[in-house]
Amino acid sequence: MKDIDTTELSWDEWDELKDPRSEDNEFDAVVERAMSRRGFLSGLMVFGSGAAAMGTGLLGSTSAEAMTASSRFAFKPIPIQTDFTVHVPEGYTWEVLVQWGDPLFSGVPEFDHANGGLDAENTARAFGENTDGMELFLIGDKQVLAVNHEYANTKTNIPGHVDGKAGSAADTLKLQNLQGVAVFEVAETADGWSVVVDSPFNRRITHNTPMRISGPAAGSDLLKTAADPTGTESLGTFNNCGSGRTPWGTYLTCEENFNGYFGSTDEGFERPADFVRYGINLESRYGYENFDERFDISKNPNEPHRAGWIVEIDPADATSTPVKRTALGRFKHENAASAVAPDGRVVVYMGDDERGEFMYKYVSNGVYVPGGDTSTLLDDGQLYVAKFNDDGTGAWIALTPEATGMAEAEILVYSRMAGSAVGATTMDRPEWIAVNPVAVEGYCCLTNNRNRGVKPNAGGDDTSVNGPNPRAENHYGQIVRWFPANDDHTADDFTWDLYVMAGNPTVHDDAYAGSANINEGNLFNSPDGMQFDSAGLVWIQTDGNDDNEGDFEGHGNNQMLAGDPVTGQIERFMTGPQGSEVTGLTWSADRRTMFVGIQHPGGFFPGAEGDLPRSAIVAIKREDGGLVG
Repeated sequence: MKDIDTTELSWDEWDELKDPRSEDNEFDAVVERAMSRRGFLSGLMVFGSGAAAMGTGLLGSTSAEAMTASSRFAFKPIPIQTDFTVHVPEGYTWEVLVQWGDPLFSGVPEFDHANGGLDAENTARAFGENTDGMELFLIGDKQVLAVNHEYANTKTNIPGHVDGKAGSAADTLKLQNLQGVAVFEVAETADGWSVVVDSPFNRRITHNTPMRISGPAAGSDLLKTAADPTGTESLGTFNNCGSGRTPWGTYLTCEENFNGYFGSTDEGFERPADFVRYGINLESRYGYENFDERFDISKNPNEPHRAGWIVEIDPADATSTPVKRTALGRFKHENAASAVAPDGRVVVYMGDDERGEFMYKYVSNGVYVPGGDTSTLLDDGQLYVAKFNDDGTGAWIALTPEATGMAEAEILVYSRMAGSAVGATTMDRPEWIAVNPVAVEGYCCLTNNRNRGVKPNAGGDDTSVNGPNPRAENHYGQIVRWFPANDDHTADDFTWDLYVMAGNPTVHDDAYAGSANINEGNLFNSPDGMQFDSAGLVWIQTDGNDDNEGDFEGHGNNQMLAGDPVTGQIERFMTGPQGSEVTGLTWSADRRTMFVGIQHPGGFFPGAEGDLPRSAIVAIKREDGGLVG
C-alpha cells in the first residue's frame, strides 16, 4: 500500500482515512428510484434551460436575460487566476493587514523563516496560524478584530516534524499556541491599516486558555474529569472554524474538527459509540496524547465531550473568561448566524460540517433587550434540527427528551445522535450559514459530498439524494435557502429552494453543469464561507479543488464572489493565491474596507521567494474611497 502524506490531507479527508464509513448499503437502487421519482427537484431547479435556479421570489419572474440586464455590483468581474497572489477588480486595491507570526505585543522577535516562525512562548503573543472566521467590533471609537486560527501546518510550523505530529512537549505547546482565537485592535492611518500593538484589547486564546462551561449540560457527569470534577471548567478552544456575532456585541467562535485532537496511548482502548459517531480515534492528528494526557482518551475519556461547542468571547474585555454555550449543541460547528425574531427572541442557525450531517437552530426562551441582561440568552432555550421535504417545504424538529428518548444533557452532548433519532435530513456538509439583513431568509453553503448516494453517514442514516442535496457524489456543492413561515425565524415551518448549484457547464450537460445562474464566467466549486453585507448582497467564499483540470477546468484558484439574492446574478470579485482557501470576511466600521482571510496559501505568499507561506488577512479598498459593503 502506498504511504499517504497525512499532513497534506484536509480535515474531512483525514477523518475518512482514519475512520472510513461502511459501504454496505443499497444506495444505488435508492438513488435510481429517487432520481426517477423527483426528476431533479421537481421544478425547484430546472437544468439546461433559461430558468433561474432560485425558486420562490426568483424563479417565477427571473430569466437568464433579466439576471444580466442590470447589476447592483460596484465592480467589474474578474477572470480566474492560477498564480500565487491576490487579485481584485479594477479600481480596488489590497494590502496585508496581518500575517502569521506578526506581534500583538511588544517584545515578539522577528519572524524566523528558517526555523518555523516563532518559539512556543512568543507564538502565544502573536497572530496565529490559518486565519478563518472573523468579526470586527466598534468599541467606543476603537475597532477590534476577533479572528479564528483553525489549525496548524506542521510542515511549516515545526521543522523536522515526524508525520505531521509533535515530537516533544515543546512542539505540542507551540501547536497549541498557534491555534485558537486572536483579538486585537486595528487602526487606519495614511500608511494603511495595521495592528495596534499592546492595545488593552489585544489577547490570544489558545488550547490552554481557561474556559467556563454553561448551559443545561454544564455540571453533567458527561463533562466531569479528574481535573474538573464539577464539569463546569475546561481548558482551550479547538479547531476554530467559522464565527458569528451576537446582537449584544460578543464574538462566537465555533469548534469544528475537534475530534482530531484526541488519541489514546493504549492501543487496546475500546471506543464507545459516541466516539465512533464523532470520529474520535485512537490516533490524533498532532500527537497531543503523547505529551499532554488531557488529550489521552484512555486516561480522560470525558475530555472530548468538553470540545465541539460554540464559545462566546467578550472582545471588549481582554480579562474575561470565554464561555462554552452547551445549549447550542455539540457537533462540528462551522459558524453561528444570529437573528432577532419579531418578539425579541434570539435565533442562532448552525451547521455540522461533515458529510451527511445536519443543520440546527437554537431559539432562546428569553428576549433580547438592548442594554439588558444577556447572560442567559444562549443558555436557556430550545435546540432544533432541520427536516427538508422534497416538495420545497420543511420543518424544525425540537430535540426534546420526549422526541429523542434521551436526557437533556445527552441531547446536547450527543446532538448528532439526537438528530438521527428524529429523522433529520442528511446534508452535503453544511458550512457557513448567513441570514439576510434585509429579508427574512437564511442561506447555507452545502460545500460538497462525495459520499452522497454512496454510503451512509457515521450514524448509518440514509444519505441517498434528497431535496436540497440532489446530486450523487456531489463534488461541486450548492447553496440552499429557506424562508421561515410568517417571516419569523422562530417558526417551526419553512419553505426552501436552491439559490445556486455550482457546477461546470463547459464539461457537463446534466445536473453537474450547475444551475442556470452558473456560466463560463463565474465558475466555482465548494462554496464554504458566506456573509451578507449591509445592502443585502451575499458574499460567497470557496474552499475547493483548484487544480483547474478535468471537472474543475475553468475554476481556477479559490475565490470570493458576490451574489444578488433578488436576481440570482453571481460574479467573481477576488481570487486567492494558489493552494489557499479564501475564508473569513468582515468590514471596517465605515464599510470602506473589507477584511478577507487567506488560509494555507501556496508558494511564498505574502512574502518573497524563500519565505515560508503565511496565512494572512488582507484589507481591500476602493481607490475612490467608496463603500465596499
